[in-house]
Amino acid sequence: MQNLIFILIGLVLLIAGGNWLLKSAVALSLKLNIPKIVIGMTVVSFATSAPELIVSVKAALEGFPDLALGNVVGSNIANLGFVLGITVLLGSIDVNKSFYTTDWPVMILASLLFFGFIYFDGELQQYEGIIMVIFLFLFLVYLLRFQKPAVVDELPEDDVPLPLYKIVLFFGLGGVALWGGSELLINGAVGLAKVFGVSERIIAVTVVSVGTSIPELAASVIAVIKKEKAISLGNLVGSNIFNLLAVLGITSIITPIKAMDEGLLSNDIFWMLGISFLILPLVFIPKGLRLGWRDGIVLVGVYIVFIYFTIS
Repeated sequence: MQNLIFILIGLVLLIAGGNWLLKSAVALSLKLNIPKIVIGMTVVSFATSAPELIVSVKAALEGFPDLALGNVVGSNIANLGFVLGITVLLGSIDVNKSFYTTDWPVMILASLLFFGFIYFDGELQQYEGIIMVIFLFLFLVYLLRFQKPAVVDELPEDDVPLPLYKIVLFFGLGGVALWGGSELLINGAVGLAKVFGVSERIIAVTVVSVGTSIPELAASVIAVIKKEKAISLGNLVGSNIFNLLAVLGITSIITPIKAMDEGLLSNDIFWMLGISFLILPLVFIPKGLRLGWRDGIVLVGVYIVFIYFTIS
């Protein structure tokens, strides 16, 4: 019963946090005259990736490396299969060419970099973490200098400028609510999963990863409802890049991460790569440069199949 209460309070905090964060991100993009896709891929992505960072560092330091790795790999699969799938079921997203010239290729590069570092020796070393963080830094510099909007904002006239203190307040409240909510959700979910005697890796790639992806889901669904689709797509792609380069990069700098469960390298990592590659053809088929409800069905379907094969 206590686990269920933790999960429910965690979800409420995460949804509230997603809303506050979105408010501050939109206001910040207006104040600084920065394209919303950039804010979505930096500020919002980093804040919604904070639960993964906290969970992964904590898990790695406490001697649960599979929880750290499985959480990030599972979260990246959940972001694209579950979160993006549900987001485009609620409303289609029109995509401009910078998505396939910059954002998607960087996500694929980050995924392949991670794959190359961990697949052959089963461990993320300190120097590999440093390379990942440097790659992230270069990407952010490029984004802030050259990135153009990758998604059309349908209702620019509804954007409300906020004074700086309110932007900082909403951002702080959002960040704290996301952190607190993710802690409660993870504690409740792991407690619930342990009752059923499930392995650490399976808890990580299913329950924990969905738990830490709830901020992305909350932020993206609220973004779609408020027609801030630039933030919802940018947030998800950016969040996957942050999960790999910042979360695993920083965690492995603090302490090397070794994959203990063979399933992470023989199953989960290939699902992550597969769904990342799948996004590009979905953007072009059946309607060019648009993600619609059919794509949502495909993505959610792929995610359900992944969960089925992982648990069975």
